[in-house]
Amino acid sequence: MKTTRRCRSLLSISLNFFALFFSITAFITTYWCVGTQRVPKPKCSKLRTHQCIDYGVNETDPNKVVYSWETGDDRFLFRQFHTGIWYSCEENIHDESEMCRSFIDLAPASEKGMLWLSLVSEMLYIILLLVGFSLMCLDLVLSSNVIDGLKLNAFAAIFTVLSGLLGMVAHVMYTQVFQVTVSLGPPDWRPYNWVYGWSFCMAWASFTCCMGASVTTLNSYTKTVIEFRHKRKTFEQSIREENAREAFGYYRERSMQSISKSVEVYPSQSLKSSRKTPIPADSLDLSDIAGSLGEEQC
Repeated sequence: MKTTRRCRSLLSISLNFFALFFSITAFITTYWCVGTQRVPKPKCSKLRTHQCIDYGVNETDPNKVVYSWETGDDRFLFRQFHTGIWYSCEENIHDESEMCRSFIDLAPASEKGMLWLSLVSEMLYIILLLVGFSLMCLDLVLSSNVIDGLKLNAFAAIFTVLSGLLGMVAHVMYTQVFQVTVSLGPPDWRPYNWVYGWSFCMAWASFTCCMGASVTTLNSYTKTVIEFRHKRKTFEQSIREENAREAFGYYRERSMQSISKSVEVYPSQSLKSSRKTPIPADSLDLSDIAGSLGEEQC
């Protein structure tokens, strides 16, 4: 029982650890959504001679009409961007660096409340995961005490289930906020196309591991309770059988003792009753005996 329970505890701790690691990684990274943004090409200059629009040598003459033969998507640059819960970063078209902006500032005013609620839910998700992980480790240390282990298992399962529910709500709310921001966000930020990134996958992998840890913990708690009750029932049954055997042996010994005493008492009484008491000779009256004999003959 102890070995199996220890293995289940190790499995729960492993799943909870991966859930905690994935959730923290997803929370601090900015690759929930990745894609491209379409921005107008800048004008060409001496420092920039490619990926730009060339207006000719007379571009400083205001009276000169300048034509650009680039049309459609040729007039735009497609820069990469990646967005997380906190920040959104995109390539700088003027150099090799990146520009990052707060995603809270990019979200529409109607979605800021939901975004803050998503952030709070994510933080509570990580905190409850950490509490559940601590309780599971404490349960592994106190694996010799079944009663304390059951209490820790129950609380760890409760905290893990609650954290999983909060994590699911937080992920769904952030997804909704991002989709609304794609449509109603600032024009210079709106993506041309986008997909979910590896941080988003890690967030849902964290939720999956969290649910697996909670199910494993509940299963461990249920199995431990069933095994404990079965062993207790078996122990009580063995105690009752042993008491019954002792009582049977006690009454049997008492009955044998009573029977042996009865056997010893009754023969002595029968022997005493079978013995005749002698009558003294001087107490006999011969005339009385002769009279009684004569009467019998008549």
